[in-house]
Amino acid sequence: MRVSGLDGQAEATQPDTAPKGPEAGSGTPTARRAVVSGALGSALEWFDFSVYGALSATVFPQLFFPDLAPGTALLASFATFGVGLVARPLGGLVFGMLGDRLGRRNVLMFTLLLMGAASVLIGLLPTYATVGMVAPLALVTLRFLQGFALGGEHTGSQLMVMEHSASRRRGLAGALMSVGSPISQVLATLTLTGLAAWLTEDQFTGWGWRIPFLLSVALIAVGYYIRHRVEETPAFLASESKSESESEQPARGLLKQHRKTVMLLVLAWAAPGALYYITVTFAISYLTGQLGFDKSSTFGLMVVANSISIGASLLGGWSSDRIGRKRVLFTGLAVLLAFLVPFFLILDTGNWWMAALTITGALCGVQFMTGCQGAFYAEALPTPVRYTGSALGLTGGNMLFAAPAPLLATWLMQISDNGTLLITAYGLLTILISAVAIRLLPDRTGRPLEA
Repeated sequence: MRVSGLDGQAEATQPDTAPKGPEAGSGTPTARRAVVSGALGSALEWFDFSVYGALSATVFPQLFFPDLAPGTALLASFATFGVGLVARPLGGLVFGMLGDRLGRRNVLMFTLLLMGAASVLIGLLPTYATVGMVAPLALVTLRFLQGFALGGEHTGSQLMVMEHSASRRRGLAGALMSVGSPISQVLATLTLTGLAAWLTEDQFTGWGWRIPFLLSVALIAVGYYIRHRVEETPAFLASESKSESESEQPARGLLKQHRKTVMLLVLAWAAPGALYYITVTFAISYLTGQLGFDKSSTFGLMVVANSISIGASLLGGWSSDRIGRKRVLFTGLAVLLAFLVPFFLILDTGNWWMAALTITGALCGVQFMTGCQGAFYAEALPTPVRYTGSALGLTGGNMLFAAPAPLLATWLMQISDNGTLLITAYGLLTILISAVAIRLLPDRTGRPLEA
C-alpha cells in the first residue's frame, strides 16, 4: 500500500496489514498533540535540569561543600552538575533499547515520572550542615537519576514528534519541540530571579532554592496527563508489524551496522553541547564570581538571552526544511565562531548590556542548530534503531563535550592567568570537530524516515 504525505508524494511502501506510514498522521489532532506533549514534556524536564545548573554555579557550593575552599567547592559543585550529563548516554542507551522494543510512548511516560521523582527529592534533600557527607552523595545520586531520565526523554520526545510529522515539515516540528529547553531556561531563571529578589540572601540559601524542585509535583502531573493522550507513532507501529527477525536484527547490530553514523552524530554535537554550558552555566559563575554581578541581574540577563534564542531555534527548524539541515548547522557554527572569539573580552568590560548581547548571540547560534538537530538525527537512522542510535549520538556528544565544559572552564581559570584564552581555544576546537563530523554525515532533508 502506498502512503502519501501532505505534499501528495508517495513516501513509503507498507504491506496491507501494516499501519499507515509515518506521514499519514501528519496534520491530525494526534500529530498536533504529539508536538504539544513533546514540547511541554521537554520543557518540564529541562526546567528541573536548568534550575540545577544555575544553582550549581551559585548556592550549591556552600550548601553541600562548605568545608572546601571556594574555588574547590565550585569545582565539586560543577562535578555534580556534570554527573547528570554523564548519566544521559546510559539513560539514552537503556531507554533507547526499550523504546525501540516497547514503543516511544510507554518509555516517555516512565522517564517523565522518574525525572519528577528525582527533582522533588532534591528539593527535600538535607544539606551538609545537617547530615554531613550523606548530603553531597545523595545529591550526586539524584543528579544521576535526573540525567538518566533526561537521556531517554530528550531523544524519545524528539522521535515522537518526528515520526508523527510530515517530511517537509519535520524540521519545524522538531524545532517546536526543541524550544522546550530555552523556554525552561527562561522559566527556571525567572523563578530563581523572583525568589532572589523576594527573599533575603539567608532565606534563599536556607530554603528558597528548594521551591522550584518541589513545584515539579504539579508540573509533572500536567505533563503526564497530556502525554497519556498521545498515541504511539505510525513509524514504530509499521516497524513493529514486520517479522520478529527483521525488527530485532538491526537493534542487535546497531554498532556494527551504524557505528560510523553514531560516532559522527556524537562528534557533530561537540560545539553546541560544550559552548551551551560554557555560555550558560559557567558564564553565571564567571559573572557573579569574577566580575561582581549580583545574582538578580545575572539571572535577568539569562532570561533575556534565552527568550531571544527561542526564536533562533524556531528559525533554525523552519529554515532546515527549506535549505537543508547541514546548511543550518554550518550557519550555527559560524555564528558561534563569531561570538566565541570576543566572548570573554566583552564580558570583562563589566557592562550588563554588552554581556547580554554576546551571551544572547552565542545562545542563538546554539539554538539555531538545536532547531534542526531532532530532524537531522532522526533522518540519519532507520526506525528499528532510531531511538537507541539517536540517543547515543546526542547524549554521547553531551557526555564527552558538554558535561566537562563548566568543570574544565573553572579548572583552566584556576591553573592559568590566561584561563579565558584557553577556554576560547577549547571552544574553537569543538567547532572544528563539529564541522568535520557534520560534513561527513549525509543530508536526508525531507526524505521519508527509513523503516
